[in-house]
Amino acid sequence: MDNRQAIGSWLSGPRAAAEDMGADFGYRGERLGLPQHGPGSVAPLGRRFGALFIDWGLCVLVAYGLITGRDWSATGNPALLVFLVLSVLTVGTVGSTPGKRLLGLRVVGENGGRLGPGRVLVRSVLLCLAIPALVWDRDGRGLHDRLARAVQVRV
Repeated sequence: MDNRQAIGSWLSGPRAAAEDMGADFGYRGERLGLPQHGPGSVAPLGRRFGALFIDWGLCVLVAYGLITGRDWSATGNPALLVFLVLSVLTVGTVGSTPGKRLLGLRVVGENGGRLGPGRVLVRSVLLCLAIPALVWDRDGRGLHDRLARAVQVRV
């Protein structure tokens, strides 16, 4: 084997190496019965991070202006609390946060329906812990979505 091939597979990761050996992983969301492209397909990672960035920015502004008396150094924890409340209320009622709405995303259950209050709360608390959101499965869902039996889809 050529050393360049070994380096290429190492840089590409184990999935690329497995695909080179003939493994078929399918597309993201296939195991959940979702379409590959268009409305209802698994939301791309860039849009999800963009929505999170928008939501966090809104929460920081609310905490800064309404809770901490315009003290930037004290804004972190109150912003996290605002983020939790925002996530529980908006995902629990309309299925998307303001950032997700702006970027054309929605959170639905694995069966395609709305999430119940308990699942929304579990998902939101785990999202605030950050680590579960950074662990993804083959379908691109974070651990917070997986434990809440949810998936973020395009609208």
